[in-house]
Amino acid sequence: MHNRSFRLVLAKKKYLPVVLIIFSLIVIRCKVNSSVNGAIKPKGIRVLLVGGGSSHDFNKWYKQADATTLERDGLATVTYTGNTDSILDFLPNVDVLYLSNNQPITNPKVRQAIFDHVNSGKGLVLAHAALWYNWKDWPEYNMKLVSGGSRGHDKYGPFNVAVINQNHPVMKSVNSNFSLKDELYYYKPDSAGPGIEVLANASAAGSDKIYPSVFIVKHAKARIVGIALGHDAEAHDIAPYKTLLRNAVTWTAHK
Repeated sequence: MHNRSFRLVLAKKKYLPVVLIIFSLIVIRCKVNSSVNGAIKPKGIRVLLVGGGSSHDFNKWYKQADATTLERDGLATVTYTGNTDSILDFLPNVDVLYLSNNQPITNPKVRQAIFDHVNSGKGLVLAHAALWYNWKDWPEYNMKLVSGGSRGHDKYGPFNVAVINQNHPVMKSVNSNFSLKDELYYYKPDSAGPGIEVLANASAAGSDKIYPSVFIVKHAKARIVGIALGHDAEAHDIAPYKTLLRNAVTWTAHK
C-alpha cells in the first residue's frame, strides 16, 4: 500500500511540470484571443463633429452635450474639431460627418473632401447653424448638400414641432408633438437642389407660417439629415432632440 502511494506521488511530481506548461499555454492563448477580439471589437459609429463660429456655444452644446448623447451606450465614437482644416485628417476614418458650424470652410481641399465623403455614400448630418446660407463663395454646399437653407429666424422663444412622418427611422420613438424654446429657422428648399422629404415641421403660436424642422435631403448616393433645432440647452437637453439626433446618426450610417 505504501509503495503504491509512493509511486502515485512520484507520478504526480513527474507530470506536474507538463500540466503547468499546458495550463500556461491555455492562459496565454486566452489572453491573445481576448486582445485580438478587443482590437476588432466595434467601437460604435465613427462620427466627426465639426463646430465653431458665432452666436452659439459650440463647445458646450455640440462638443459636450451632443457628443455625450451620441456616445451613450456605445452608439458612437465622436471626434470633435473646431478647426475646419483638420477635417481632411479625420474624414477618411469616419462613418458620419456631423456639421454644426457656421465658421467659414475656406480650404478647397476640405470642401472637396466633404463632397467626396458624401458621394462615397457615407452619412452627413447638418445641424442648426450649418443649415444657414453661411458662405456666398460656396453655393454648391447649400444647393447640393442642404438643398436650400435659412436666411432668417424668429426671435428666440417657444414654438411647436409636429412630426409628420412617424414611420421614418429618424423619427422613431420621437414624440409626435413637442414644444421647446429655440430659434425657429426659416429653412426654405432650393428648387435647383436634389429636394427634401420633411419629417417634422415647426410653427409658432399665432403664426400661420410653417417651416421644415427635421428633414432628409434626397441625395443620389448618401443619406443626409437636416436638423434645424439646436441653439442651446432648451433643445440639446430634451428627450425628443436626443432621440432624433441618435436616430439621424444611426440612419445616415446605414445601421
